[in-house]
Amino acid sequence: MHVLATAGHVDHGKSALVRALTGMEPDRYEEERRRGLTLDLGFVWTGLGPGGEDVAFVDVPGHERFVATMLAGAGPVPAVLFVVAADQGWQPQSQEHLAVLHALGVRHGVLAVTRSDLADPGLVRADAVERLAATSLGKVPAVAVSAVTGRGLDELRHELALLTARLPVPDPEADVRLWLDRSFTVRGHGTVVTGTLGAGTLRVGDRLVTGDGGAVLRVRGLQSLQEERTEVSGVARVAVNVHGPGDGDLRRGQVLLTPDRWLLTDVTDVRVTGEPAADLPRAVTLHIGAAAVPVTVRPLGEDTARLTLTRPLPLRIGDRAVLREPGGGRTPRGVTVLDVRPPALARRGAGRARAAELAGMTGRPDGAAELRRRGPVRRADLLAMGAAPPAEPVAGDWLADPGHWTDLRDRLVHESERHAREHPLDPGLPTEAARRLLGLPDRALVDALVRGEPRLSVRQGRVHPAGTPGPDLPPPVRAAVDAVREDLTGTPFRAPEADRLTRLGLTRRALAAAVSAGALLRIADGVVLLPGADTAAAAVLRALPQPFTLSEARRALDTTRRVAVPLLEHLDAQGYTERVDDQRRRCRPGGGSGGGRESNPPARDPRTPRF
Repeated sequence: MHVLATAGHVDHGKSALVRALTGMEPDRYEEERRRGLTLDLGFVWTGLGPGGEDVAFVDVPGHERFVATMLAGAGPVPAVLFVVAADQGWQPQSQEHLAVLHALGVRHGVLAVTRSDLADPGLVRADAVERLAATSLGKVPAVAVSAVTGRGLDELRHELALLTARLPVPDPEADVRLWLDRSFTVRGHGTVVTGTLGAGTLRVGDRLVTGDGGAVLRVRGLQSLQEERTEVSGVARVAVNVHGPGDGDLRRGQVLLTPDRWLLTDVTDVRVTGEPAADLPRAVTLHIGAAAVPVTVRPLGEDTARLTLTRPLPLRIGDRAVLREPGGGRTPRGVTVLDVRPPALARRGAGRARAAELAGMTGRPDGAAELRRRGPVRRADLLAMGAAPPAEPVAGDWLADPGHWTDLRDRLVHESERHAREHPLDPGLPTEAARRLLGLPDRALVDALVRGEPRLSVRQGRVHPAGTPGPDLPPPVRAAVDAVREDLTGTPFRAPEADRLTRLGLTRRALAAAVSAGALLRIADGVVLLPGADTAAAAVLRALPQPFTLSEARRALDTTRRVAVPLLEHLDAQGYTERVDDQRRRCRPGGGSGGGRESNPPARDPRTPRF
């Protein structure tokens, strides 16, 4: 299927034309048919001749009061059927609709000169072709038609078939972002929403998250062009019967998303087309997809600005959108999203520095460039920004630019050597202190920097320059440690009781010396295990069905609650495990800043009205 939007001035015959092409009535309301004026979005479709694919039309209103509605219909659509009447020629809303399409970067279209039975279409066609050629649409085929006599309809169908054959094929595996243009209730089935699916695939049984992230909805039923479907891939018009908390609150302008694949942002940096950013009003409306969100504009560079949105939206690098002043006092301006996670501008001069940085951004997703700018980024976050990861993670799911990673490793060597010089009796730099010094978001990155670096080693959660000797243990303490080691043979997670440690002479001070020397691992006051026990425990827990409870972990580790509770908290802190909820944990893939190496092995028949 292909989807096109109509565009053009009010009363130029857009609805009459698609009615003649499809044999279907796009005006859904009695008032629209009585007044002969489209007030809301209409949806009709037809086949394009023998063997031709279906084409659906989103018929938009042409009146100046309904430009926001026009934007909701045209925003998610990749091509346009532009309409100009032969007996009226180019009109104000012709110009504003063309400005909107140019701002959105629409590059595919056909021009239809309607009412060619009432006036010679030649001059109007030549004028309109020239105007369209000066925009993103370029030179488009033009056909003179009459919805009354049928003149030119076959030629128009032919041009539409050629147009749809040239349209790019979207990725059926893309993440779903369905902007909603209608929502209604069907008795016996609940909430049905409609929209233009631009890419990706929807399936019955899928889970979708609402744009505010507040609810997960299940796809109970799916239709396209009034046909029941089990799955639909974009581009397509879809009606989706959804069920879940808050489904009755869905409205036009909201969005349904593939879960865990999108970042919601209320601050974004953009490139502005059409006029200097400094000339934009401070308060405008951002139109993207079917959404219309008020934003505050802060100009940064000549053609760049920061937008602060009144509600978060799922945006990605490269998204095209429109800035329009309420009331339409100025020509709509296009924006290209450059950054969906921009840095705060808190210091003097930060705006100028940011403008210089934005000047070098293209608006094309570039994973390598994002890593150079941002430092370590989680792979899932980079994908959610719209950029493909340029390399494999350096630790867990963390990605890093190779040059920056090398600089971080050199800095870690320098900081560990400095710490050893300044603290000869306690030469190891704590992993958490190293993380803070390097400005890293996760201690797992510190451990990854040490791995494979011959100048460094990690003992007991501390980073040591290679060759740094640990403190010597007095013979009685060494003998006590050997006794603990023997106790833990065969049951490595059954930590000795406090009275056993006391009998062995392992006082608080003696324990501290043994831990500092790397001879014991302290996971809590009075709870010690052998070095590497945390890595071994993580390996045991990874073999469990995920997630797991404290009781399941205790049994798998063959230990007591006294040990299991602090051991799991230690594994959380070291990045081996993470909480899912109050009762359960799961192992993090490749997690652990204490030396872990292991990683996890790699859905009836809804009544839906015409749309």
